[in-house]
Amino acid sequence: MVIPWIGFPLKELLKRVDPRGNAKFVEFISLMDPEQMPGQKKAVLDWPYREGLRLDEAMHPLTLLTVGLYGDVLPNQNGAPIRIVMPWKYGFKSAKSIVRIRLSETMPVTSWMKAGPSEYGFYANVNPAVDHPRWSQAKERRIGDFLKRPTLPFNGYGDQVASLYSGMDLSKNF
Repeated sequence: MVIPWIGFPLKELLKRVDPRGNAKFVEFISLMDPEQMPGQKKAVLDWPYREGLRLDEAMHPLTLLTVGLYGDVLPNQNGAPIRIVMPWKYGFKSAKSIVRIRLSETMPVTSWMKAGPSEYGFYANVNPAVDHPRWSQAKERRIGDFLKRPTLPFNGYGDQVASLYSGMDLSKNF
């Protein structure tokens, strides 16, 4: 499903802070407010939610900081006031309700990597050739469709983003 996000490329913000030196990664930290977000009262994850990207992924023009969708301000359930969107990655990479962005020399340990290291890798690129340990990712059912269709590598954005991962073993670096 293509969503008409309202926002801007993350690289525009990163250019303003001018990352230099040893910065290789960007970490996103979400709001920690169990009263507003009752799911945080459960120990499903080590809250607050944390996600991360390599700096070159963050600088890609398809990586967006979003503040709205479908012509409206971003609703709370969609990550208000600001969230990250990378259309070639699995949804859990799209951190919601971001309150802090941190540049780092080392790869951040993300929430799902910490919760399930054998199931959730740092890259989380859509790779239908690599099954999740508990289910196949080879086919998907799109909203409005009855039948499943083959899942496309990088969610169909391979022409735009595959070069970011050239030389990497995408079955190992899932």
